[in-house]
Amino acid sequence: MAETSSEEELSVVNDNNHKSTNNIPIEIVSDEEMALIEAAFALASSSSARSLSLSASIRSSSSPSPPSPLLHTNALSIKSITLLAKRRLSTETSNGNGNGNVNHPDIEDLLPKKTRLHDSFLHRYRRSRGLSVTDLTAAEWCEKQKEFSLTRGGRRTTKAMRAGIARHVELEEEVMKRVAVKIATKEDGWALKFLNFIHGVNQLLFTGLTRELPILLTSVVRIAYIGNVWMVGVIDEIQMPLTKEHHNPILIDTKTRVRDTLPSEAQRRNGRFQLMCYKYLWDNTIANDFPSGKFFTYFSLNPHHILAEDLQVTIAGSDFCVSASDKNLTLDDMVRYYTNTLKMLAPAHDQLLLRYEYQEDKSLLAEDKFEYDSEWLKNQIQSCLEFWHGQREASYAPEDERWKCRYCQFARDCEGYAESMTPKEDSNDDTCVTHGEDISSQISS
Repeated sequence: MAETSSEEELSVVNDNNHKSTNNIPIEIVSDEEMALIEAAFALASSSSARSLSLSASIRSSSSPSPPSPLLHTNALSIKSITLLAKRRLSTETSNGNGNGNVNHPDIEDLLPKKTRLHDSFLHRYRRSRGLSVTDLTAAEWCEKQKEFSLTRGGRRTTKAMRAGIARHVELEEEVMKRVAVKIATKEDGWALKFLNFIHGVNQLLFTGLTRELPILLTSVVRIAYIGNVWMVGVIDEIQMPLTKEHHNPILIDTKTRVRDTLPSEAQRRNGRFQLMCYKYLWDNTIANDFPSGKFFTYFSLNPHHILAEDLQVTIAGSDFCVSASDKNLTLDDMVRYYTNTLKMLAPAHDQLLLRYEYQEDKSLLAEDKFEYDSEWLKNQIQSCLEFWHGQREASYAPEDERWKCRYCQFARDCEGYAESMTPKEDSNDDTCVTHGEDISSQISS
């Protein structure tokens, strides 16, 4: 995809306007999530004697870091990045199927007999969870690596990954504090996600900024002949423009780098794919009526489940209206509050922003400002879904991107591995680290 620049320069909310106050918003997390988050901090700070206590339920937010000049050019120019890596973003997929306006037969009828849907990676590993945006970007990076991580128990968590996770938690705590609650069922877990979405949207609308916002579901992804795929994600940062003429939220993603160098083209492409997926989820979620019935059925949820007492108390003290008669809130009630919240939102701005930050001193290396490309995105998603649906074998990294193998823990077992390359231990490499959707999958047990 050619580099583009928008004629309109959008001003966004300055981070200095969101320093900690007594009215700082909160994010509700489960006890397990709190433990995992604190584990990330502890593992990322091996040289520090500080250890985080799980008994602390509420975290005070720290002072924000100095504001970055969003959508301005006093950081390294993205043109420099373009000069560094000239690879064109591919719009090709592994096959040339039709477009989303055509009625197609059921997906089961299109799959080869030896790889029916019940044998696919989607069915085997994501049947009750849905696909995360990280699942798609990992497949775009290298499908063979993703296949190995699914079948062999996940990727090893490196020092760089732990540092990236800890940094994203720090950024989130600049604008909100976490409150731990006890949950007992998967219905409670989903209610918690809906609650955090509502909190995040309220914060965005009233202060102009929110971070780590869960995009819970798009209705049903309709791309070519592939349907019935539920997707989830967590957006790093959303800001509202300062100008009165613009009302479309701006989506931002921060990636930390081990070295103070510009990202490769493959890393830029993967980051752009991730951020475009977030816009796709955001826009489709707010544009369509939420299919609550299909949601409950797909995830095997009881809509009439009465939420855990700890969660009920937290909801009652939240900043959105709960009727006095709602003393026994159910998951269906939370879905109703969620759908009402969606009606207040506008589509995301077509201009997206990637930040690249140096891990050592948290300095800004570059900002990649680019335009949303819906056709390229749909082609990329369709290609990834073909892998997840088991329609074809996992592909290897392209020949000119086999340098990725040097940092892959599965390289020695991979037929596509170049023998001249030697895998690096602990992968303190040049790859960009992002928070991702599922923190538990990024922290080793």
